[in-house]
Amino acid sequence: QETEETQRANLPRNMIENSMFEEEPDVVDLAKDSTFPALDPDEVAYEPRSSRLLVRGLGENDMDEDEEDCESSARLLGMSFMNRSSAHRSNSSPYTRQAPPRSCSRPSARTMVVCVLFLVIVASMTMVLYFLPGCTFTKTGCRKENKTTPIEPPFPWSQFRLPHSIRPLSYDLTLNPDLDNMNFTGSTVIKMVVLHNTKRIVLHSANLNISKATFKLDDGEASDVTVLEYKPRQQIALNFSEELKAGQYCVLTLDYSANLSHTYDGFYNSSYTDKDGNKRVLAATQFEPLSARKAFPCFDEPAFKATFLIKINRKPDYMTLSNMPKAKTTPLNNGLVQDEFEMTSVNMSTYLVAFIVGNFTPVSKNVSEILVSVYSVPEKKEHTDYALDAASKLLDFYNDFFEINFPLKKLDLIAIPDFLAGAMENWGLITFRETSLLVGKQSSPLEKQVVASVIAHELAHQWFGNLVTMSWWNDLWLNEGFATYMQYMSLQTVLPQLDIGNLFLAVRFRALDKDALNSSHAVSTAVNSPEQVEEMFDSVSYEKGASILLMLNASLSGDQQFRKGIIQYLKQFSGLNTDTNDLWNSLTQVSTQHQNVSEMMSSWTSQKGFPLVTVSRKGDQVTLTQEHFLLTSDNATHTSSLWNIPVTYVSDNCSLAPECRQLFTLKTKSGTFKVPESVKWLKLNYRNTGFYIVHYGDDGWAALRDALANDVSVLTHEDRASLIHNIFALSRLGRVSFRHVLNLLNYISNETETSPVTEALLQLNKIYQLLDKRQEYSLVARMKTYILHHFGSLMDKQTWEEQESVSKQELRSALLETACGLDDENCTQQAKALFKQYVDSNATSRIPGDLQQVVFNVAAQSAEDWPTLLNLYGHATYDAEKRKMLRGLASTQDARKIVWILKAGLKGNLIQTQELPLVISTVCKGFAGYLFAWDFIQENWDRLIEKFPVGSFAIQTIINSATSQFSTQAHLDQVQGFFSSLKERGSQMRSVQEALETIRLNKRWMEKNLRTLQKWL
Repeated sequence: QETEETQRANLPRNMIENSMFEEEPDVVDLAKDSTFPALDPDEVAYEPRSSRLLVRGLGENDMDEDEEDCESSARLLGMSFMNRSSAHRSNSSPYTRQAPPRSCSRPSARTMVVCVLFLVIVASMTMVLYFLPGCTFTKTGCRKENKTTPIEPPFPWSQFRLPHSIRPLSYDLTLNPDLDNMNFTGSTVIKMVVLHNTKRIVLHSANLNISKATFKLDDGEASDVTVLEYKPRQQIALNFSEELKAGQYCVLTLDYSANLSHTYDGFYNSSYTDKDGNKRVLAATQFEPLSARKAFPCFDEPAFKATFLIKINRKPDYMTLSNMPKAKTTPLNNGLVQDEFEMTSVNMSTYLVAFIVGNFTPVSKNVSEILVSVYSVPEKKEHTDYALDAASKLLDFYNDFFEINFPLKKLDLIAIPDFLAGAMENWGLITFRETSLLVGKQSSPLEKQVVASVIAHELAHQWFGNLVTMSWWNDLWLNEGFATYMQYMSLQTVLPQLDIGNLFLAVRFRALDKDALNSSHAVSTAVNSPEQVEEMFDSVSYEKGASILLMLNASLSGDQQFRKGIIQYLKQFSGLNTDTNDLWNSLTQVSTQHQNVSEMMSSWTSQKGFPLVTVSRKGDQVTLTQEHFLLTSDNATHTSSLWNIPVTYVSDNCSLAPECRQLFTLKTKSGTFKVPESVKWLKLNYRNTGFYIVHYGDDGWAALRDALANDVSVLTHEDRASLIHNIFALSRLGRVSFRHVLNLLNYISNETETSPVTEALLQLNKIYQLLDKRQEYSLVARMKTYILHHFGSLMDKQTWEEQESVSKQELRSALLETACGLDDENCTQQAKALFKQYVDSNATSRIPGDLQQVVFNVAAQSAEDWPTLLNLYGHATYDAEKRKMLRGLASTQDARKIVWILKAGLKGNLIQTQELPLVISTVCKGFAGYLFAWDFIQENWDRLIEKFPVGSFAIQTIINSATSQFSTQAHLDQVQGFFSSLKERGSQMRSVQEALETIRLNKRWMEKNLRTLQKWL
């Protein structure tokens, strides 16, 4: 973890390219400026001494590294060593130091005085000329030709966050994208109101070349103004000699040009090949979190909500879409047409603005007077029906559930061929990866589950995030935790056949695993740099956020209380920005029993991690004790953390029905309650709705083990899965021996439900892979035998035909992927036969959707089938299937093919670069590929962070995949050495701390358990 001080001083330095300097800047105390809230001492930030002039004919003057160095040294001498206009003096005669003139051998006193005077004058002129900022020196002393730039005034703002003295009211955007030359020009008119007297306006702009800027105050005339830019913070500013007064209105107009982005954010270009082999180009946007500023100058923070009027000029053979319906289309005299969209009927944050230029085909229907459309590239139109149907049902559900109707006239969902995230909730124009939106007529229910859950998530955002928005990224969980919770909750009602409960249970387990690390963070945590903003998009904001909402809902008395609180929150803060306490207060207001929700829930959002609850029994008395479940404990860490835990429990008297559930609130270090002495066993955390892990002690575990051995169905399947997850976690913590784990798993051969089996397989596969990567061959062989012995009968029962139940598909794919992964002959033969049939029929005979992955994995292990699979991948049009083929290709154990596929993913021609994180994570699972992948990441790091921002979810995935299976000191040293050498190019990322911690934990577990494994397997 970074210390507070390094966090404070750490500018977003990965963006410093072409900035003016990197020396230690001055500290400026902005607390003295009465127009701003006083800064805490912790917030006093570094003030850059200089900025860049961008407008009024003063070209952008970027320096190379040599110039920057010299410039920095000059500043350390206290000199203002900036480029000046060449008008100051001739550039043609380079300045050279003059030798002092020879004086006579016997000078008179008068001559001496004259000579000395002359020397003083020459020396003074020399110094003046030398230190005049008229030329730029390089390290070697040679001069460079100057460009026209005057002395540059200081940039008037020194913080990462914008000042709050100005509020934007509306943006009028005109964009001219040129898809032939991959650039665009734009004009942005921003109407603003002054909230506090100020002499400056500061907003965001990144990689935009501003050519003209005018400013108008109230009803005055518009006049040209100078714009200053400070690149490291992506900020621009206007300075005024006289104060703007609170209550005044003003208009800023900025004309600019830029290249379309070649990464996946901002206004970016993309291309795909259509069914006739023609290359098609398009331009799309992805602004969350910090990239609206790359498309137009704006106040790019969630709290600066405004309305938007968008106009896009295009060629007649393209179409455009934006957040609002199209108002009109006007032919222009240059052969282009202009599409103008209605002004947004709602105030919205900049990160939700979206526009797209390309060729897409819609299917549409009206739902409660809202036109819902699903867009795709023309040849994939037949894959859009399911999404339209699911979106329509979910829109109806949310309108009803929130008691607030979707506020826009239309809702578009569009599948973009080249898109990094799963989807993005832009208001009225939701963008998706093709795999997240398109499903074929023949798709398996499992593929439909993926699409429906992404749609449910993004639609929930139209209320949570869009209508009511977090004030700042530290509370991102208010958007993402809620949308994640609602996606599962809504689908259980709207599409129950998708059986979404197993998936929700599994993601809660994974969130616990991540949050058990010391490198985790609180749900609501300080965010002070672009990298830290990117890093908030992780399992804590999403899955832990959703988990604690589930726990809260389960613990509130009264069926509809949670829903009433949510409706109260949405209605009270509609169109506004909020923080976490606003939500708790709304829930407290509607509480029937005056429960203080804030008091209970702040312990879950303001500190990292979760509790371990230990149970002990004496007679009829049960004692519960809580402590921080922390895999890496250094004594300084949170030893006194306490949570307000709504502990639920069932017993052998009554264990399955919801009414069996008892509730006990544990607020202190320990607490007691009574149960009849006749109770044989207790199971805490009924159906795993709470975000905590339970240790039952030796007797408690033995009683549960015996109960399961007698009758598997004595507990719900969620409770059985929860016991399996918890005992593996306790083994990792070192509280139970691995022998206890294996003893509990003895019951598993009688298990038939999906979630306990998939959780056990996932945990055992993790250990199998760690042993494999450590080359513990005899143990690997024994582990394989153990898995096949315990799950073999269930594996053999699986069929290879179509299967309707989602739950059974999940079970079958997990079992067969494990069996074939362990080279079980029965499994591999069946998979090979299905692949042959598929190839022989020219891909017309269908492989059941849930079996495609295992079939493609097996095919990829064969030297003759891998090229066949690659050829199928190149021609596949159905994206879900194509992605499974790619995963299969990347699972090869052939070293040359592994190297080829990694390079192809980076290059982005045959395999889209958006799929590179998936390729890397798949390669890392195999024994042959994990070291190649680690080398590849080290060699190509700079190219990776060019494509995926530092801290982004893609980078988190890449780091986690490549390092999570290391368990030796040598690998720990390597990983530490590499990441610490990166400095501002990624060394400070939370995911790096997580990687190092995970390797240490793997090493610790191995050292502790290798002997037990040898004895017990």
